[in-house]
Amino acid sequence: MTCGCRGQVTVVDPRCARREIHAISDTADETLAGGTGSLARGLSARHIRFIALGSAIGTGLFYGSAEAIATAGPSVLIAYLVGGAVIYAVLRALGELSVRNPVAGSFSEFATTHLGPLAGFLTGWTFIFEMIVVCLADVTAFGVYMGFWFPDVPRWTWVLAVVFLIGAVNLCSVTVFGELEFWFTLVKVVAIVAMIAGGVAVLVFGFGVRGDDGRESVSTVSNLWSDGVMPNGIAGFLSSFAVVMFAFGGSEIIGITAGEAQNPRKTIPQAVNTVPVRILLFYVCTLSVIMAIIPWREITGEGSPFVQIFESLGLAPAAAVLNVVVITAALSAINSDVFGAGRMMYGLAQRGQAPASLKAVSAGGVPWLTVVIMVVALLLAVVLNWVMPDRVFLVIASLATFATMFVWMMILVSQYRARRAMTREEQRALEFGVPLWPYGQIAAMGFLVFVAIVVAVDPDTRVSFIVGAGWLVLLVIAYRTLVPRSARR
Repeated sequence: MTCGCRGQVTVVDPRCARREIHAISDTADETLAGGTGSLARGLSARHIRFIALGSAIGTGLFYGSAEAIATAGPSVLIAYLVGGAVIYAVLRALGELSVRNPVAGSFSEFATTHLGPLAGFLTGWTFIFEMIVVCLADVTAFGVYMGFWFPDVPRWTWVLAVVFLIGAVNLCSVTVFGELEFWFTLVKVVAIVAMIAGGVAVLVFGFGVRGDDGRESVSTVSNLWSDGVMPNGIAGFLSSFAVVMFAFGGSEIIGITAGEAQNPRKTIPQAVNTVPVRILLFYVCTLSVIMAIIPWREITGEGSPFVQIFESLGLAPAAAVLNVVVITAALSAINSDVFGAGRMMYGLAQRGQAPASLKAVSAGGVPWLTVVIMVVALLLAVVLNWVMPDRVFLVIASLATFATMFVWMMILVSQYRARRAMTREEQRALEFGVPLWPYGQIAAMGFLVFVAIVVAVDPDTRVSFIVGAGWLVLLVIAYRTLVPRSARR
């Protein structure tokens, strides 16, 4: 049995197809790991696992969950389960593509290969837009958290400080980034597990919670259904998806780490397969405990609901400690956002779809100019928190939701087209193929279209759809006028 070129000799041995896949991956490894101006493969399996873990534990959980709870009530748990299933389908699709071809441009490169250069251009720059917008939300949340200790200090000053801090960190080597994410994530995981354990203890021993009006209420699991599972109706439940999908945004950074992973064919599948456990533990279990301890109507958006629990119990020291944790979560998210956007700019520059200067790499293997651009872009957060501090988070979250869903859709469509172009033998040779093919992918794409319609119809989030559509139009114009013809083929 032989391996041959398509159209000459049919590949009939899956082992041959697997060797071809390995050859593609090895070629990408050599391109990224060697030579002047190249990225360094400095992310170990431990780094990748914790980056994947940390990508699901950020501002969307610690801060944005309050908005989701206020919109949907206890039914938000169902929304997180549904959204979690969709993001798992997206990451499995991304995992299949990344294991075959672990490159710095990740899903932008895949869209270019399977859907065309314009699709890759739109995907890459929309992901950068997503990372900037999500990062704006993250630095805003950081300013809110610091207000727990320093209520009289203007929020924008904390935003300015954290922008420059994270910018300096990202100018170091990728190994430093990986180590920071490891420790940031470890702090978040330990804190969440401890909070769940403490919350269960509160429910078992029947401690009371003191509300804003000074009255004490009993913590009980029945708080989850005492007002009905969908107290705000089906409309409230559907509207919550704008914030729920924002919470999972950025998880696709797993694909980008493949370009700097030491062994992407092993570490990417391990990272992706932890997603279901993360959704159940960090979102469903955690928010169930929170809404059982504090009736959902009493959860405000003035701070993190995690901190609010311990304040309501009169445990001020514990609330202060947990505030440190949510600050760590915000720092972790900002760190990842800057990393992801920078690497995507580098990948686009390699294909001629971004200025060639963005390929400049420091001695430590870091595309330093992309970091500088991200820092400058994030100065917008300083202005927003100065001009409109009360509404900035909801506006930013809805904008990020549009960008996130567009990127996820392009990942799903790219994988769908790639799989359709394979022979049966090549499909069987896949090391990390998607489950439930093709029905799972079709269902996930249909759901994203449905959420996009919900976002467009809801008057509170409609602005994100309008701005997002305008963004895509601007990108098409930029592609036609600024990208060289050689990069459009």
